[in-house]
Amino acid sequence: MSRMREAIERGEFVVTSEVGPPKGTHVEPMLEEAALLRGLVHAVNVTDNQSSVMRLGSLVTCHLLQDHGLEPVFQMTCRDRNRMALESDLLSAAVLGIENVLALTGDHNRLGDHPGSMPVFDFDAVTLLQCITVLESGKDWAGNELQGTPTFFAGAVVNPGADPLEPELIKAEKKVAAGAKFFQTQGVFEAETFGPFMEQMRPLGVPVMAGIILLKSAGMAKYMNANVAGVSVPDSLIKRMADAGAKDKAAKEAGQKGGHAVATSIEIAAALIRKLKPLCQGAHIMPLGWDKHVPAVLKAAGIELAATA
Repeated sequence: MSRMREAIERGEFVVTSEVGPPKGTHVEPMLEEAALLRGLVHAVNVTDNQSSVMRLGSLVTCHLLQDHGLEPVFQMTCRDRNRMALESDLLSAAVLGIENVLALTGDHNRLGDHPGSMPVFDFDAVTLLQCITVLESGKDWAGNELQGTPTFFAGAVVNPGADPLEPELIKAEKKVAAGAKFFQTQGVFEAETFGPFMEQMRPLGVPVMAGIILLKSAGMAKYMNANVAGVSVPDSLIKRMADAGAKDKAAKEAGQKGGHAVATSIEIAAALIRKLKPLCQGAHIMPLGWDKHVPAVLKAAGIELAATA
């Protein structure tokens, strides 16, 4: 059984982070940064051609993380594979000892760096979860018997900032019925609005891990507000990042060391985790390239894991 699953079943506050495979074969920098998370998080998500940008495969990256003492969460998008390929990759993951799977429909190809590629979407996230459940029963999607039965800990995503929220809650209910055992959310920036969302999620009886995005700049926050559905960064946080950026710019012009934006981002993320901790069952940190700062976020948030060894 995966350590993440064990921690959830013990009722611990579960913490996961995320790495993006490189666009190429140079994996050492990614592995070096991922190694900083060892012993600090329960598991590490591996993105699957995130934002429809072609990268090294999620499955092989999960295997590399395992070899380096980290428990992976195998993200699977339905955009690039038909049902046969999805089933095959799931069986491959099981043989490699990868148990945690996050089912995603995936962004459309036209949004990424291969806009001319052919989208698949043979399954969506709900159907993929159903497929995982079928495989665990000892059969494939077509009803054929498997020679050896896999075991997975399958999860899904939910967007607490969706507007309207009701369709998102209906979809979450369908994901639970299909086999989702945990949820990770889109980025959350306000505990005040997250609390009512959790009240509506609790009847589903599935643990929810709040998404924590590390802000890099005021510009990034404004971009997400304008372009990422369901994400709303408050003006107060945008101002804090803008002030920090201005201090960094002034320090650079004076030939001094900056770091104000990084420190402010860490403070914001840590404060959010502290506020959200009583409301949910975990935190999923999305560093978006700032993997090396995740340990500082966890330390500032007072998060110490006793069951990661």
